[in-house]
Amino acid sequence: MSDGTILTIKRPITVRAVVTPTWKEEAEREISNGIANADQQLAQLEQEGQTVVDQVRRQSANPLDPRVQEQVANIQQQVAGKRSELEEQKRNLLQQQAQVRELEMDQIVEQGQLESSCEIKVGDNLVQKMQVAIVVKDGVIQSIEEA
Repeated sequence: MSDGTILTIKRPITVRAVVTPTWKEEAEREISNGIANADQQLAQLEQEGQTVVDQVRRQSANPLDPRVQEQVANIQQQVAGKRSELEEQKRNLLQQQAQVRELEMDQIVEQGQLESSCEIKVGDNLVQKMQVAIVVKDGVIQSIEEA
């Protein structure tokens, strides 16, 4: 490659949001929806797990047969594992909800990442090219920050 070569690379862009009443309401609404969804999935999981266990026992000639008991135990173990995942997800959401409530107005918080492309050439500082952030206030870009 010669010194005049230009490459196009992908880079992550950090999205930062300015905390406003509108942002807080939207964040809390999304988190509340996530919590409600986790609760709904937990209830559905319990119901479906019990239904499957009942079907296994009904379809067996002898519900006390060790193989049937083992099958029921396996189902219950799978349900317990999924329940633990959902409960952890809900705990994380509740923690996020508490954090959002504690945020002060005009505070800047990281909201996520996007990806973009940029051109680089010999002599560019790669670290600076890779460190880009966008600051958004109620959906409107306030600034584009490069290192």
